[in-house]
Amino acid sequence: MVTPDSPLYERDPKAWREYLAEGNAKQARKRVSADVIIRDAAGKILLVNPSYKPDWDVPGGMVEANEPPHVAARRELKEELGVDLRVGPLLVVDWVSPHDPWDDLLSMVFDSASLTSEQISKIQFRDKEISDYQFCDRTQAAERLRPYVWRRVAAALDAQESKSALYLVDGHQAGFR
Repeated sequence: MVTPDSPLYERDPKAWREYLAEGNAKQARKRVSADVIIRDAAGKILLVNPSYKPDWDVPGGMVEANEPPHVAARRELKEELGVDLRVGPLLVVDWVSPHDPWDDLLSMVFDSASLTSEQISKIQFRDKEISDYQFCDRTQAAERLRPYVWRRVAAALDAQESKSALYLVDGHQAGFR
């Protein structure tokens, strides 16, 4: 067996590659989502109403295998809303614990530029995943989003203001000891 301490590590690149492949096959895989905070000129937050689940959400979606999360967020905006918008800095990483049939998840939330009224007028649902959208203030967003999603979005809004990304666990700021 080849290990990092083994002399084969330096002398046998093929054996080292096999060792890495074995580790890759055994290590856990994580689901990753990539969402985007988008505002209008008045500072309201864009929420979307997905047709496949009961509650509103922020735009974005699941990252595909070997796809960078910020690229996934931009792809999802194009696919679902017909909006080609550059995704900005990372605001939040939220580790979501296993729930119901799902394993854990890393949910990333990115910043973006505000949409102009012209860009908003061009929003069109490209697939059947989104049935409606609305720009909401914080109170309206808190009412429409599931509590754990609202905690993540509220943290992302705080991160926008502080210009400092946050790490969350189930929507709560993680305490480090």
